[in-house]
Amino acid sequence: MEYQDQAINCSDCGQEFNFTAGEQQFYAERGFEHPPKRCKPCREVRKQQQGARPREGAPQVAASPPR
Repeated sequence: MEYQDQAINCSDCGQEFNFTAGEQQFYAERGFEHPPKRCKPCREVRKQQQGARPREGAPQVAASPPR
């Protein structure tokens, strides 16, 4: 499939950003079905606001007890 750059409006700030052909290919290779809703700066802010909590369904690794 041939991908073309798409202009998308960020759902948080409203600014237009490009969803490049390379990014679309990356999404397709990983099975992502929907394009991004947020521009990169808004994604970074959202990640910081949510903290470092693990993704749902991600394996949990227990910390080793001190020796």
